[in-house]
Amino acid sequence: MTPTIAKTVFVLLAVGWYLIRVPFARKSRRTSVARNARGARETLLLSISFSGLGLVPFVYVATGFPKFAAYSFNPFQASVGVVVALAALAMFRLTHKALGRNWSVTLEVRENHKLVTEGVYRRVRHPMYTAFWLWAIAQALLLPNLVAGLSGLIGFGTLYLFRVAEEERLMIETFGEPYRAYMTRTGRLIPRFL
Repeated sequence: MTPTIAKTVFVLLAVGWYLIRVPFARKSRRTSVARNARGARETLLLSISFSGLGLVPFVYVATGFPKFAAYSFNPFQASVGVVVALAALAMFRLTHKALGRNWSVTLEVRENHKLVTEGVYRRVRHPMYTAFWLWAIAQALLLPNLVAGLSGLIGFGTLYLFRVAEEERLMIETFGEPYRAYMTRTGRLIPRFL
């Protein structure tokens, strides 16, 4: 494992993410939105997340900036990052497959929206967020730079912190008691085993 390979894996993670998402985005656009929570707050949170998971690390990959935050490359750490990146892509694919036309970038409820509780959603309510956390962890392991490596955890962490409760509120308003029951038997990010 070399720094160049680690950076290449990070870029391939983003490319894979895009290739997974595009077909599902096209399909979901064909289904009308019944209700959404879009607004300035949602746009700001998505921008912060994009900056941390995309903009900052890609500037680093392309230019090495910011050099002051660089630390010694650790091949073992980067190898673990490759495994985590593969897990992120796998989880991302499974979430999109399970959601189908119900998927959306923003907080939206589509016409004839179904409560998805099968597949990867059987034990976890927000596996898409799990996939993004895995991306952020992979980024931190693959990029030996305190700013670029950790920006994903900070950027996505900000979105998660200020969005997940609002998303769950929207699901409760939409699905009521079935969603509350679903919450009791599932974990938010990882399966509930107790």
